[in-house]
Amino acid sequence: MSTMNISLPDTLKSFVDEQVSQRGYGTSSEYVRELIRKDQDRLQLRGLLLAGAASNPAAPANASYFEGLRDRVRKAAKTNAKA
Repeated sequence: MSTMNISLPDTLKSFVDEQVSQRGYGTSSEYVRELIRKDQDRLQLRGLLLAGAASNPAAPANASYFEGLRDRVRKAAKTNAKA
């Protein structure tokens, strides 16, 4: 694992220390890594949303579509409950 040093004003350092303490992180590095992972996830989701918005719709999102989606979710929930 590589090391990176960052400089923070006292107010931000206090905030990080408080988050580490209150949210159960072992170190400030764990907290920062989690923030970076969440930002990566957010950027990936944004990219997927933009790609979806730019694509042509595959099927109309009507009542039938949503009922089929609900059925798939119900079946998946039953399968997961049995496992």
